[in-house]
Amino acid sequence: MVRWIGAIIGLVFRGWMGGIAGYVIGMLIDNLFFNKNTGTTSGRSSAPFGSQEQTVTPGDFELNLLSLCSIVIKADGQVSQREMDYVRQYFVQAYGKERANATFRTFNEVVKKREINAQRICSYLTQRTRREVRLQIVHFLFGIAQADGTVSTSEVNQISQIAGYLGLSRGEFESLKAMFFKNADSAYKILEVEKTATDAEVKKAYRAMAKKYHPDKLQHMDEAYRAGAEEKFRNVQDAYETIQKERGI
Repeated sequence: MVRWIGAIIGLVFRGWMGGIAGYVIGMLIDNLFFNKNTGTTSGRSSAPFGSQEQTVTPGDFELNLLSLCSIVIKADGQVSQREMDYVRQYFVQAYGKERANATFRTFNEVVKKREINAQRICSYLTQRTRREVRLQIVHFLFGIAQADGTVSTSEVNQISQIAGYLGLSRGEFESLKAMFFKNADSAYKILEVEKTATDAEVKKAYRAMAKKYHPDKLQHMDEAYRAGAEEKFRNVQDAYETIQKERGI
């Protein structure tokens, strides 16, 4: 509905080009805020982010991701310039400067003025993206929180809530969190095993996590996502090597 209103307003004030622009912006609002749970719409791009049942267009994905970023940035009641710069750099690396700027422009002009509902956004993404993509989203959100040098409790709680909305398990959340918070148990948490696990259980967990976080899982994504996948994979390898040295295995 919003897309057609936007098209009419654009047509009246800006002619045919305005009508097209209004339709596109309206379509993004429709998809972002009205959480359509039907199958793939006729004419929608079958982007590689989607599952077999439903898909999400690159434009929709970017706006939804940026909305989640804004929630984490504002979680501690402060808007850190370093966190904002981190997000912008990530988007430029992932999508190129022109496309990233267009996404930020649309977000500031349209989306930012409305209430952003994390649960609704995550429900939309969960139905339309693969699990490895959602794991990378949470990894990215932790990167944002850490960008200013301090990760607050409110930021961790917000990311935990988003991870739950995205359908990730508590173990998956703790594994990703441990990649940013290093302590005596970090290596075990990354591999999603208890410190009391046997050597055989640790080896089995390492093989499972290496497969789960292998960079090939995100080869269909843009450069920034592939870099994130490689970083997670290195963390898994480092965690296993740490345990090997600790146990002498």
